[in-house]
Amino acid sequence: MSSSQLHGVDFSGADNGGVHKIRIASWKSPTEITVERADRKTLVRMILDSAKSDANHLWRIDAPVGIPIPTIRAHGITPTWLASAQWSAQAGSPRAWRTKLREVSREEPRRRTDAEARTPMAPMNLRVFKQTWTLMCEVLLPLHAAGISISPMARTASRATVCEGCPSSVLQRLGWPTKGYKGEGEPPKRVRALIARRLEEIGIPVSKVMMQKVIEDAEGDLLDALILLTPPVQTVVPAEALVEGWVF
Repeated sequence: MSSSQLHGVDFSGADNGGVHKIRIASWKSPTEITVERADRKTLVRMILDSAKSDANHLWRIDAPVGIPIPTIRAHGITPTWLASAQWSAQAGSPRAWRTKLREVSREEPRRRTDAEARTPMAPMNLRVFKQTWTLMCEVLLPLHAAGISISPMARTASRATVCEGCPSSVLQRLGWPTKGYKGEGEPPKRVRALIARRLEEIGIPVSKVMMQKVIEDAEGDLLDALILLTPPVQTVVPAEALVEGWVF
């Protein structure tokens, strides 16, 4: 673990602010990981509070932080991350935003980072669009206004930095199982246990109590949050990432 305190966030774009659906795993010391549930407003407050501490904090969130440049240009938006996020917020809701997008094109182009990190879906996909819109509009825009660093699109001197992560991308990079760990029954439980043990092997402290919670969590949300505590990939990002975002 780096000198920064790392937080893995399994995000939710569910209605009512994602109440109790968001899982936040925080690696607070070499031997301690805590897990909390939150809604989106609480997540924003936690990130703002972390910026006031003496330590550096990296918040790695499992949701798209931006939309593809071709989509931005198709709607006549200035090709910057901030302009595209502000334009998206004007729609007022995820559903209205997706309708607006599909009035121009029903195609779902992928960002450059989606191709390189092999993320499962495009940001506007039916299964993802709520997460994309709520992260950009309800979380990132307020944080940006408060001076929080959003990597790589809006870097500041803030103690807190938010970036995009993707559990599936991490699992693919490590060569671990990417499917079969979500669901009820013995086969998914065994896969969750396998991945959790491998997290232990690379130095992430998974206590016996945490291990049991991971195994019993059929949705895999807790495991996804823990996966995001793996070291982010350090790379020189391309120019597109400053507009579309980048998966670390």
